[in-house]
Amino acid sequence: MISELNTQLQKIIQYLRQDFAGLHVGRANAAMVDDISVEMYGTHMPLKSMANIACPDSRTIRIEPWDKSVVGNVEKAIKDSDLGMNPQNMGNYILISVPPMTEERRRQTVKKVYEGAENSKISIRNIRHEILKKIKQQKDNKEISEDQVSKLEKQIQESVDMHNKQVDELAKSKEKDVLSQ
Repeated sequence: MISELNTQLQKIIQYLRQDFAGLHVGRANAAMVDDISVEMYGTHMPLKSMANIACPDSRTIRIEPWDKSVVGNVEKAIKDSDLGMNPQNMGNYILISVPPMTEERRRQTVKKVYEGAENSKISIRNIRHEILKKIKQQKDNKEISEDQVSKLEKQIQESVDMHNKQVDELAKSKEKDVLSQ
């Protein structure tokens, strides 16, 4: 039960890290464009599965699709995304200049950081609730004793507290990163 809980909680932490990696903080990062959905052959695919994405310097992202015929589709997908950046079509590849962040954009990004952290905490609470429900069911079915229930509840709460602390640390670290750029 506890290992199942920890596995699910680690997935939430991993997702939050990926989410934070994709936030615009004033310097180029391939994760910013990884998950942009691009139309290719009548279906939508994430950019990372159809192109090489690199950052030749701290202010530029270079996207080179494996199929050069979809460069225009990549350009359109980037323009339509919520990145707010203007891609340059260079024929065989796309260049995106990452502008320095304004103070207003920094505040918006910090707000997104804490929204993501709060959503992660909500997911953690939901998972805790589901696990506690399973334990209650086992107790009602007389599969586990009252002492075991108390011990499991304590372990669950310790694990939840530890993961909530990780979420807070990640959010504070990302806020510092956003504000220091």
